[in-house]
Amino acid sequence: MKRTPASGTRSGRRGEAARDVDVRPARRRARLALLLLAGTAALVASGTGSAGGWLVLLGGLAGLALAGAGLWWALAHRGPARLLGVVIAVAGPVGVIILYTAAGLWAIAVGALALWVGALASARSALRRLRRPRGMRGRRTPPPRRPVLIMNPRSGGGKVERHDLVARAEALGARVVLLAPDGGSDPEAEAARAVAEGADLLGVAGGDGTQALVAGVAAAHDVPFMVLAAGTRNHFAMDLGLDRTDPAHGLDALTDGVELRVDLGDVDGRPFVNTVSFGAYAEIVQHPEYRDAKAVTTLDHLPDLLLGEAGATLDVHADGTRLHAPQAVLVSNNPYGRADPLGGGRRPRLDSGLLGVIGIRVESAAQAAELALRGERAGAIRALPALRVEVTADEAPLPVAIDGEALTLPTPVVCTVRPRALRVRVPRHRPGATYAPPGVDWRRIVDLALGRPLNRHPQDGRGYSTMDAPAVGRREAEGA
Repeated sequence: MKRTPASGTRSGRRGEAARDVDVRPARRRARLALLLLAGTAALVASGTGSAGGWLVLLGGLAGLALAGAGLWWALAHRGPARLLGVVIAVAGPVGVIILYTAAGLWAIAVGALALWVGALASARSALRRLRRPRGMRGRRTPPPRRPVLIMNPRSGGGKVERHDLVARAEALGARVVLLAPDGGSDPEAEAARAVAEGADLLGVAGGDGTQALVAGVAAAHDVPFMVLAAGTRNHFAMDLGLDRTDPAHGLDALTDGVELRVDLGDVDGRPFVNTVSFGAYAEIVQHPEYRDAKAVTTLDHLPDLLLGEAGATLDVHADGTRLHAPQAVLVSNNPYGRADPLGGGRRPRLDSGLLGVIGIRVESAAQAAELALRGERAGAIRALPALRVEVTADEAPLPVAIDGEALTLPTPVVCTVRPRALRVRVPRHRPGATYAPPGVDWRRIVDLALGRPLNRHPQDGRGYSTMDAPAVGRREAEGA
């Protein structure tokens, strides 16, 4: 059993770690970021010395906010009102360009924008030096002797056939099970049958929904799991560091692979590898026409969902935190690096033992404008980590989307995570996951530049302070 050191020992080790970590490169980048930020302010001030100049600057910010408000208006309405919203969304940035050109501030605006972009890049580089997660540690294991790969020929627009995955897998000694093109096959049952017949590895060439079902069988029988990136978006493969452009490269795991231990999400007894969605997106994907006409279906149903005229009213409890009546909620198997309600970002780790929760509620054009100006730090977005998430609603059953698959579940819907429950075999040589840079919090940049304590701020989505570099390294090393 692992012993927990006394507080004095823990503090001593933290002090030793702090001495071992060189934060000077990060501090230099933080100071450069503040210098570029000051240069941006000075350049703007030099070109807007008069009251009229400052009004032009404020007009530019107002144009950006107007674009956000117009976009919300376009999404939340139909007919002429939607057209008006589109006009406003386009007129905002176009008006800013005309305003700056007419005022003779075009060159200053471009220079200020360049300095601002440089400041953001330096700030993110500084935080990256402290937060950059260590890769999940793999261990060498013997190649499987009786691998079974389940392939969906419809996934990804026919990637199984296009990349000749069946023949390539069989040439390496794997048995291939092809799912019926009409969707009549049950991948979970096929996986259970393969294990009963002696399979010592289960693999999937298909979408994230198929991967989740087979991963649940693999975890239940403690059998290694393998992913071929043959789906459409391949989020799980991306966060495993696989080559999404060449699904066949994943077959290298059969002969020269390493094994990772990753978490597996659970929603009411059903496994998920990426996300469970509630609210607007989950409601929209229930419609049969969504598969062939995503944009049209979304625009048709979104107004009623945003204005509260359709869909269930959600009540979310993430550990001790309540999110009341969000329009959309995303629960992820490990937190995303950025608070993207659409799940379009990346997860720095897949073995933190935590769920990520992102909720969004935009009720007015004003909130949409704030979202355009502040991004993920806007009040309309809530992001937090959790061990357990419970979702109730005023309607039952509740529409959900599990790894993109549309389902309905009885309430309450409970999401949990099974830490390191899944053994995943990946190629020893693989591209690796692109690091998702952290969001910039200028308070932390100032603290870092001035040499203030690095653990003054709340915890981030992975459960520890973004500025406590020694603690980050120690926790990730223990979890590897």
